[in-house]
Amino acid sequence: MAKQLDYHTIREIFDRFYHAEPEPKGELEHVNVYTLVVAVALSAQATDAGVNKATRALFKIADTPQKMLDLGLDGVTQYIKTIGLFRQKAKNVIKMSQILVDEYEGEVPNSRAALQSLPGVGRKTANVVLNMWWKQPAQAVDTHIFRFGNRSGVAVGKDVNAVERAIEDHVPADFQQHAHHWMILHGRYTCVARKPKCAACLIRDLCQFEDKNL
Repeated sequence: MAKQLDYHTIREIFDRFYHAEPEPKGELEHVNVYTLVVAVALSAQATDAGVNKATRALFKIADTPQKMLDLGLDGVTQYIKTIGLFRQKAKNVIKMSQILVDEYEGEVPNSRAALQSLPGVGRKTANVVLNMWWKQPAQAVDTHIFRFGNRSGVAVGKDVNAVERAIEDHVPADFQQHAHHWMILHGRYTCVARKPKCAACLIRDLCQFEDKNL
């Protein structure tokens, strides 16, 4: 675990991320906030590419909670059976959709607590939805962000909650909105787990990681 970087170094890191990609985007495909919630919930222990492959056809016929309920558990299961843990996830999608119809008039709530009360929606999923759809500076920490934050010194913490707090505490406010996407994309494509691509990294001179793969 690296030492937590100082404000000015972190500011320089995110300034470089910004100039390389001013408007970073999440890679999960969706057509509205409901399909975003479903896609993010399905992405637990699965790749975004794998989820997108399964949901493209699903969302064409079921892009609202009621349409998903009309499709039914067996129907949903058939569409997502290529995704890990698909049986439990299909049950969660149906339960979630029923709650949205019964308690929220088919609308997705925009508070973290209400989102987290939905089956299959944890803190990380809620934060992704709050960030991507409602533009709140919520930080969803996955394995890529956890690895990058601790390696680089941008956000040091022993668990995902500690890294989430470190991002909120140390990343300058004007970069908070997109911090999650910059970090996840950097962790996914450059600061990878086994052989990080340090030679091609735009922040290698600022990063605290000692075993740089140069």
